[in-house]
Amino acid sequence: MPTPGPPAPRTSASARAAVLSGLGTSLPPRVVTNDELAQRLDTSHDWIIERTGIARRRVAAPGTTTAALATAAGRAALASAGRSSCETVIVATTTPDRSCPATAPSVATALGLTGAAAFDVSAVCSGFVYALSVASSMIVAGLCGSVLVIGAELYSAIVDPDDRSTAIIFGDGAGAVLLERGERSAPGAVLHHDLGSDGEGRDLITVPPGERFLRMRGREVYVRAVPTMTASARRVAEAAGWRPGEIDGFVGHQANLRILQSVAKRLELPDERVIANIAEVGNTAAASIPLALASAAGQGRLARGDRLVLTAFGGGLTWGSTALLWSGARPVHQEVEPLS
Repeated sequence: MPTPGPPAPRTSASARAAVLSGLGTSLPPRVVTNDELAQRLDTSHDWIIERTGIARRRVAAPGTTTAALATAAGRAALASAGRSSCETVIVATTTPDRSCPATAPSVATALGLTGAAAFDVSAVCSGFVYALSVASSMIVAGLCGSVLVIGAELYSAIVDPDDRSTAIIFGDGAGAVLLERGERSAPGAVLHHDLGSDGEGRDLITVPPGERFLRMRGREVYVRAVPTMTASARRVAEAAGWRPGEIDGFVGHQANLRILQSVAKRLELPDERVIANIAEVGNTAAASIPLALASAAGQGRLARGDRLVLTAFGGGLTWGSTALLWSGARPVHQEVEPLS
């Protein structure tokens, strides 16, 4: 029998971390501008820009599924990392294709990952941050070595096209990251999380029982979102040992440009450190943070090793933040294709 070689080096539990190695996106090709909405709603391009910062959003073609968007983004993230497989798939979504079963197993199978662990996370606009915390915890605990985390939303399926308060805001899309086992000192390391909820606010962002469409009390959401996101971002930065001024990039959930600007001001961050792509894609809920990351990375705004804080607030009410070091991953985009 051959003589066994030396054992492979093992990372201690205290030094182990989930490391972001791939980043992928998928957006429907159809662009809906503010002017198009103004033709049928009591609004205008200038009114929408002033109140939300949104100029256009993407809307999926009839028959497109959340699974199709998620699969395209997941495949792109794997390609970005130079991988063809992973051990676990987590899909964060508000718009699953079915109430039962979850969307993630269909996505895993479409990616050729039949047998992989796969499940959904439902935390509305905070879903990606929640899923990221679950995925990184699984890796740090040694339960698996790689997790594909996907935020995918088909909000056109639950937004009333005649409701000005929501139709101007939401768009469809998906973004994904691949996490792999690594060390806390490595670029891409996910360092700390902060999560919270308050069910007393469940009616502020909701699809009421027995109804089809989303309803949102925007002003009340704004009043709650700004201080909550600020406090969560501060907690996670402090846990990482960073002063607010040492944050290189603030990646907030792309709900409203005024919310992002208000939180950044409270954190005393200059505008150039605020990552925002809401003007181009609108509010894509659980997909918004990875889509914003990909936009910034594609524009060369993020440098390897940058200290990033991701922060989200959404229905539930839920909120959460993550501190990580940027990996330098190059985003890959893939067009959505129908699933059989």
